[in-house]
Amino acid sequence: MVVLIRIFIIALVIYLFYAGIRYLTDAKRKLDEAYEKEQYYFYDDVKNIRKNFFITYKGAMFEGEKYLGTTTDSFDVVSIFIWVKNEAKLQGMTKEDFHFLESEVRTNYPHAEINWKNPIEQLMKS
Repeated sequence: MVVLIRIFIIALVIYLFYAGIRYLTDAKRKLDEAYEKEQYYFYDDVKNIRKNFFITYKGAMFEGEKYLGTTTDSFDVVSIFIWVKNEAKLQGMTKEDFHFLESEVRTNYPHAEINWKNPIEQLMKS
């Protein structure tokens, strides 16, 4: 009986350690934390084309949708649409901020054409 209790306690400690490590390294938690602190964070599963990516920057949360297509020699992400979750959070952002976001997206998807949805699209065209 004592041996079973010791094994149970050891298993519980191992599980708690594992759960703590998983919590600390969870990318979604890091995204939420960066959003609350109004910091930059890029959350994406590059290997899964069907999953949208998220960017938090200066208190605004952006979501990007990826589309697969053909390049000259392979299949790759060729089109990306990005929109903001809450337009009120765009206050104070400039074209330079959106150019920075585009450059960050291009590091992962160099062949993609990036399109912004309104109202950012209007700002980028002017």
